[in-house]
Amino acid sequence: MILQTRNLTLQYPGKILCSDLSLIINPGECWAILGQNGCGKTTLIHALSGLRHINDGNAPSVMVAGNALQAWSRRELGRHLGIMLQEESGEFWGNVYEYVLLGRYPHIKSMFGQDAVDRNIAMQAIERMELTSLARRPLITLSGGERQRARIALLLAQSPQCYLLDEPLQHLDLRHQLLAMALFSELARQGSALMMVLHDVGWASRFCDHVLMLFDNGRVIAGTAEEMLNRANLETLYQCNMKEFIVERARHFVPETMPGV
Repeated sequence: MILQTRNLTLQYPGKILCSDLSLIINPGECWAILGQNGCGKTTLIHALSGLRHINDGNAPSVMVAGNALQAWSRRELGRHLGIMLQEESGEFWGNVYEYVLLGRYPHIKSMFGQDAVDRNIAMQAIERMELTSLARRPLITLSGGERQRARIALLLAQSPQCYLLDEPLQHLDLRHQLLAMALFSELARQGSALMMVLHDVGWASRFCDHVLMLFDNGRVIAGTAEEMLNRANLETLYQCNMKEFIVERARHFVPETMPGV
């Protein structure tokens, strides 16, 4: 077990986002978080990463590697959890290589900063995300998609046990969406755990083995992708009719065209 929730409840004033969520995320699992806009997907990512205060009461509601989330220092936690938010605050004025190298901070052992091993890991992450030709470019000069790939490279350099990703495919073209999802799937096969907010059910059905669905009324269901991804669940989740079709033995779901659209 890498990440666990126990009776986790999240709410905004006047709205329950999820109630009594108990979940275990194991090594090697790749989870998709699905739901409509505003249902609490981002809030859940923030809660799991410690960026949102949780009123735990008498018992911790989020556990990381067997210990309460709050028991870890931020640097120690960085060895266990890697977090990609939808938006970054502020600007980074260095180049792409310097930005990706920041991912090695939780692992630094020398008082002099990153060593040759750290620098090599950072460059490998840059190469994996097809950014080698941009490594010395200022980060702020990159396009939205290029910057998103740099953010993924930073997490790859960080090498946490569990990746918490809020819309990791935003700004990416189709080729780089596929590159990212193939990378995430490979990380899971190597023993990492991943939870990611996705809006395309096709990527979830193709690359994720578990799915968590957040409904607008605070109801949450979770299970294997095979159990969760069906027309009944998806139509209830997204409040629209869905069509299911099979391509190369893989199930895909698309919304039916609405009258007048």
